Amino acid sequence: LVVVSPLTRTLETANHIFGPARRPGTPVFLAESDKETGAPAPKILVREECRERWGEYVCDGRRPIKEIMPEFPHFDFSEVENDEDAFYTQDEREPDELCCERAVLFLEWLNKRPEKCIAVVTHSSFLRHLFMEFGDNTSAEDKDKLKRVAANCELRSVVMCSHGVKDGAPLSKSMSAYANTPSSTIDMGDLGEPIVHVVKK
Repeated sequence: LVVVSPLTRTLETANHIFGPARRPGTPVFLAESDKETGAPAPKILVREECRERWGEYVCDGRRPIKEIMPEFPHFDFSEVENDEDAFYTQDEREPDELCCERAVLFLEWLNKRPEKCIAVVTHSSFLRHLFMEFGDNTSAEDKDKLKRVAANCELRSVVMCSHGVKDGAPLSKSMSAYANTPSSTIDMGDLGEPIVHVVKK
């Protein structure tokens, strides 16, 4: 599963990194396979919760979904509730507390997914707000790795341990998230948003 923000730059990044998506509703056994790896085309699901911190900056708003969908016909937009951008405003920036809260709610949603391996194509500010909520009980070195700003098109792997709260209980901010591998950066010029590879245990 690939989960992606509805902003055009993340949709383009997901398309370039993961290739053509599996048509919504197509079972994995009927999906076209990659000629080199034999892997089936991924399901790419668009979710509003993992979008960039909204407000003030035009680049952090999005176009109407009906304009975006024809450009990404194999992406699944079924879980986006509003055609127009209901969150963006030129007058104020999303408060840090709300962005952090939204990030934790997104993580709780991810935790309830049945997939064990999920890629999230999102934004550096969103990730910064998410990772600020976790890791306070880890070593200084791990905390620095976890909380540093994500680079353009950086791939960061994270192991998410639900500690028995998978089936609906909210996550505790005291739980640690683990950055289990060094990050690698792929230079794609101006194209590309950070990608988080989540492995659930």
